[in-house]
Amino acid sequence: MTTTGGGERATMHATAVAIAGAGLLICGKSGSGKSDLALRLIDRGATLISDDQVDIRRDSQILLLSPPASLAGKLEVRSLGICERHHIAGIELKLVIDLKQHPDRFPMDSQVMFLLGIKVPSCTLDAMEISAAIKAEWALQRIMQGAIES
Repeated sequence: MTTTGGGERATMHATAVAIAGAGLLICGKSGSGKSDLALRLIDRGATLISDDQVDIRRDSQILLLSPPASLAGKLEVRSLGICERHHIAGIELKLVIDLKQHPDRFPMDSQVMFLLGIKVPSCTLDAMEISAAIKAEWALQRIMQGAIES
């Protein structure tokens, strides 16, 4: 993490997409399915922010997601290689998804992650479950509808 005149910044090994203007940060170990889940979300209407690494910048009490310049618009798709995609930047982070092979069974109501000193709602998913993209969308909907406080 580095601090600049514009606020705190960090780069994370993660993937990020935007759904209806809300940022979703997908974290997990190498090979856990971050890019695969992002690909399925993009197929369902999400927009790529960044794959493999995500720049996070604190702006007052919000976190903004953007791609590092060298990765902008690039998505790794296994068996196909690096694919160019439309991407966006400067999207407010609303949810962190932590990928695990055996996700938590209980609701996400009390799960949070702290990034650059800001509390962000989070949940765990198994990226390889057929329903993972739908669960990610529904989790984000719950946050956007105020069912879960950030």
